[in-house]
Amino acid sequence: MKAYGLWIDGKWCLTKESSPVVDKATGETVATISVAEEEHVFQAVEASEKALLTPIEPYQRYEIIMEASRILQRDAQKIAADLCIEVGKPLKEALGEVGRARQTLILSAEEAKRMTGEMVPLAGAPNCGKRIAFTKRVPVGIVCAITPFNFPLNLACHKLGPALAAGNAVIYKPATATPLTAMWLCKVFEEAGLPAGYLNMLTGSGARLGEWLTQEPRIGFYSFTGSPAVGKTLLAKAGFRRVSLELGSNSANIVHEDAPVASVAELCMRHAFANAGQVCISCQRVYVHRDIFQEFCNAAVTFTKTLKVGNPKENETDIGPMIHEQEAQRAEAWVQEAVAEGARVLTGGKRDKAWYEPTILTQVSSDMKVVCQETFAPIVSVIPYDTIAEAVKQVNDSVYGLQAGVFTKSIETANYCIEALHVGGVIINDGATFRTDNMPYGGVKESGIGREGPQYAVREMTEEKLVVFNM
Repeated sequence: MKAYGLWIDGKWCLTKESSPVVDKATGETVATISVAEEEHVFQAVEASEKALLTPIEPYQRYEIIMEASRILQRDAQKIAADLCIEVGKPLKEALGEVGRARQTLILSAEEAKRMTGEMVPLAGAPNCGKRIAFTKRVPVGIVCAITPFNFPLNLACHKLGPALAAGNAVIYKPATATPLTAMWLCKVFEEAGLPAGYLNMLTGSGARLGEWLTQEPRIGFYSFTGSPAVGKTLLAKAGFRRVSLELGSNSANIVHEDAPVASVAELCMRHAFANAGQVCISCQRVYVHRDIFQEFCNAAVTFTKTLKVGNPKENETDIGPMIHEQEAQRAEAWVQEAVAEGARVLTGGKRDKAWYEPTILTQVSSDMKVVCQETFAPIVSVIPYDTIAEAVKQVNDSVYGLQAGVFTKSIETANYCIEALHVGGVIINDGATFRTDNMPYGGVKESGIGREGPQYAVREMTEEKLVVFNM
């Protein structure tokens, strides 16, 4: 069994305390990971400050991040195997995540060459005819990147890539349940030539490390993906320092009467059950026009029954275990509670240890947990509506607002939804789960603050400095 340490100032550091890394399919402990103490936070910040004394030129940053993307591609099979183990993600999805992470790094590398400002027409102001002014973007300094378990590789690259491209140093805190891919990223960037101290990785309890990290005044920016509750706490403790928060959702899709029923039903179910439903923009609510409601439900059930639940290491598996058996138990309890309140299970609804069957519910109400809260499980509710205004109202009846999907052939209907839906992204004729890594991604309300996507994250992780010349 391998013991992994912290990564501080270009060196691995084993600590007195460690925690197990568990194979989510077997329950077997496959490795141990060091647990950081407060002194290690101080050491990581010191290493970051020291590294920043020797800035990396933009083109060199580009070359380092591009090389990291090539190493990811080279080691894709090994990294995907570890994703299967620590997340329980089916192998084909794990390979897909490695491919996306590589693209995220390529996009980030390109941004290192595009650090630019703008001319300010100062000469147009009174008594400023001999002045020239422009802005430039400069690094914030030290970025703290806190990442979740569900996409531990790609979502980490969405923070590390832009932060390094912008010239920052990073203190990286991965999810406790999924540290193996964090080890990979440290090794990848070391091999790619990133100078020591520009990337430091701390593992351990999120609550304890989060407290120490927010108390460290030298950290200038916090990029966090996780629960709204933790996001609110981080925001309160950050003070005047900037934050980017990617939080929860109960993403909705509207299927209008003119949509192609069978293909849309299949797409929605794929999006509902990918990664065992543990996706921020997982298809959780589907509002279907009453005229096609029964046809949609029939098609959704037919497709869902073709999905294979099983060992994530097998190529044919579609749905693996959830991250913990406790999470599967929670999902089971929420469905049982909904059924007791009048919901109907069309398919699924059964649990085997950490595996929860892909489950379709109807006859739900807006106050049921499976509808109004984030299930983060392979559960989808299908709800009929009569008018598009009614559907939009139900989508907006949520504390969340990340993305929404709308399926229609009508430009008028699409435009109405674009204007009326209160979300960060409206996806026409694709699901709310659609995301490419170069688009601005983020939400409103309790879904977060700020936008990810390398081009947009670089803006978040830099400051605008004004320069004025008096000629």
